[in-house]
Amino acid sequence: MTLLDMGYKRQKLISDIARYAVLGFVALICIIPLIWIWSSAFKTRMEIFTAPFALPTSLEFTNIVDAWTVGRFNRYFLNSIRIAIPSTLRSLVLATMGGFATAKLRFPFREGVFLFFLFGMTLPFQSLMMPLYSTIRGFGLINNHLGVILPFIAFRLPFGVFFMRAFFRNLPDELMDSGRMDGCGDVRLFAYIMAPLAKPATATLMVFFFMMSWNEFLMPLLFLQRDVLRPLTLGMMFFQGRFSADYELIFAGITIITLPIVLVYIAFQRYFIHGLTAGALK
Repeated sequence: MTLLDMGYKRQKLISDIARYAVLGFVALICIIPLIWIWSSAFKTRMEIFTAPFALPTSLEFTNIVDAWTVGRFNRYFLNSIRIAIPSTLRSLVLATMGGFATAKLRFPFREGVFLFFLFGMTLPFQSLMMPLYSTIRGFGLINNHLGVILPFIAFRLPFGVFFMRAFFRNLPDELMDSGRMDGCGDVRLFAYIMAPLAKPATATLMVFFFMMSWNEFLMPLLFLQRDVLRPLTLGMMFFQGRFSADYELIFAGITIITLPIVLVYIAFQRYFIHGLTAGALK
């Protein structure tokens, strides 16, 4: 081994150590607040005041139980599931179909249709709150989960089409040609060839959509005015108002809200990372 090779390896080792040190530091910044919140959910009120940054001496599961029952988080959790899962799945199906159509199918005004979807990304929800509220009320969907699910699909679909179109454009056209030679129409091409290849992108988009719908606050605040229909984010606001001095219960409520998102990300982590980097290399 020459001195030049040794110098190169030493430089690469130092570069790798510095890179992983920076990444580890950023990871700690992101993880420490979660660990602090989750550990505080299992502390007594005295421990939170006397040792706020220490791990709990014993696990107080009564905090989670009280938040789940007394704080009605069991009802809020079920409402969030009823909103998040249907809106995520329907948005995902429509975005995948729209991305495939605008990327691979040839039809008049295809680019105009895609630009129309892009225009939807420029409209913030706050600018359409009043007319949308009048529309939802006109359809009788106030205090109805469908009144939140439908606007969520409409507002998230432009980003979904944009994301999926970028993925489908990186797939070779030869796949479409070979499928058509075997007698496949556009529907079968999408269902049996393109959609299975898009699993990394759809998994990534599913995580995005689930996080957005799970964390949605303003739409439920406008359209769901009955406590029995509120999701976790909205229920947490009223829960914090009723139990403002019970910090252990507030931390328990935050834990119930954040844990499903973390579990969904862990479950789809491999597809999520693959989907984000799928367009980096061709």
